[in-house]
Amino acid sequence: MSSSGLRAKGKSNLNASITVALDAMGGDFAPEMVVAGADLARTRYPKVKYILFGDRGRIEPLLEKRKALLPLVSIHHTDEAVHNDTKPGVALRSGRQSSMRLAIDAVAAGQADCVVSAGNTGALMAMAKIVLKTLPGIHRPAIASFIPTAIGESVMLDLGANIECDADNLFQFAVMGAIFARTVLGIPEPSIGLLNVGAEQVKGNDAVRAAAELLRSNPIPGRFHGFVEGNDIPAGAVDVVVTDGFTGNIALKLAEGMGKLYSGFLQKTFRASIMARLGYLLARGAFVKLRERVDPRRYNGGMFLGLSGVCVKSHGGIDAFGFANAIGVAVDMVVQGFNERISEELQRLAQTAQMPGTQVPVAELQQ
Repeated sequence: MSSSGLRAKGKSNLNASITVALDAMGGDFAPEMVVAGADLARTRYPKVKYILFGDRGRIEPLLEKRKALLPLVSIHHTDEAVHNDTKPGVALRSGRQSSMRLAIDAVAAGQADCVVSAGNTGALMAMAKIVLKTLPGIHRPAIASFIPTAIGESVMLDLGANIECDADNLFQFAVMGAIFARTVLGIPEPSIGLLNVGAEQVKGNDAVRAAAELLRSNPIPGRFHGFVEGNDIPAGAVDVVVTDGFTGNIALKLAEGMGKLYSGFLQKTFRASIMARLGYLLARGAFVKLRERVDPRRYNGGMFLGLSGVCVKSHGGIDAFGFANAIGVAVDMVVQGFNERISEELQRLAQTAQMPGTQVPVAELQQ
């Protein structure tokens, strides 16, 4: 972890000429959280510039309090914003001048290198897919994020973008997740696991079993481990966990909820008696390290993999520290050329094997 407290994955060029488009009105605590997060990210990326899309009247007073950030920021004013309860279809039709849509448009127009938003997930995905388009060979983008494990970190996808997935979708998620693990986590041959209700090959629905056959029979940028169960995720059994968005989103929120639950249990335990409080004081340093290790803010920033542009989704209720980490994830993806690498890998797959989703008839694999 850097001195600013931001997660630093891979080798980042701090002097890279990068512009980040920020949806300044997205999130429960916007725009205050967005501006504060950009200021924290500045300590890690002092040369990165920002375009803030949102209400100038609310943004400018916040920037005036952060003199070091001010020269790096330009404001694109808009009175419109996408609300948390807005349906994706409505956002697409009526949100063309919203802060979210304009921030995405800036990436498509080449005015910014990446976009970060803590706004409505469904609207962000719908807008990004329409405006940025998907990479060749990818049918659906997927939300990926880091998951802390007993031995380090794993990548998990999809975390909510695609409620229903077929075998081809899961195969493509596996490829993108493996490339991400190579690029960002620096794992030469990442292991890939399909989340299932059991490790046996006969377990699971048709889509999961067909996806497993695709991963066994096609060259992939990694090693297919097989099926993994829920308890294998925190154990770090594989580097990349692949599942549909329905299951992935539930698993992610369950993990976050359990983390808060156990944190609450610890606090109550150490307040229970004088001896317990004394024990806490003696072990305080260790508990500080534990809190930092499992702090969900360190893992904030869901990447929309498969788009022809870098788009990162931050949790809506996050604070400035967590939002700064989301910015860091977006910048790292640009610096490390993630989209270029995934395009190269997809081209290699298309040349060396039948690319699932185009030439491989999944129905035959399910027979």
